[in-house]
Amino acid sequence: MTPAGVRAAAAVVRVPAGAEVELYSSDLLRTRRTAEEIAAVFGAAKILDRRLREKWWLDRRFVPPPAVGERLEHDEGVPGAETKGACVRRVYAAMDEILARPCEHQIVVTHGGSQNFVVASWIRMPAESVGYASFRAPAGSITTLREDDFFHNRQVVALGDTRHLESLATG
Repeated sequence: MTPAGVRAAAAVVRVPAGAEVELYSSDLLRTRRTAEEIAAVFGAAKILDRRLREKWWLDRRFVPPPAVGERLEHDEGVPGAETKGACVRRVYAAMDEILARPCEHQIVVTHGGSQNFVVASWIRMPAESVGYASFRAPAGSITTLREDDFFHNRQVVALGDTRHLESLATG
């Protein structure tokens, strides 16, 4: 992410001045570098968590899941590959720990497929239902999740917001 992109992303994220911010990221290079830039903007330490990693399955041998039936533990045809279910469980475990912390403003930097599971976890979708859900967002986008103070409902305020990328296009 360029410095202009980081500034634009920080403008999209609504965090009151001086508020405590926790920043979590996959430990893979692409997300780690993005997290470093965001950490600098918010003055937050980054916490790297390998459980937020993307599931690697891109392979010509990939066998897509069936339309109905077992989708999470489906054999995708790549020997030794992690199942979607295993990926869901590890991302959910990471999110359970993150959300149990008392910090009001938490930023999670992750990959596209893992982002899908972050959102599903946030709305407390049962893990067994995630095989049928998709909250896809463009690369480099920001998804804003919020819990209201009154009903404590969990909201997907913005999914895949790319407004911060517009400043990159205009230079």
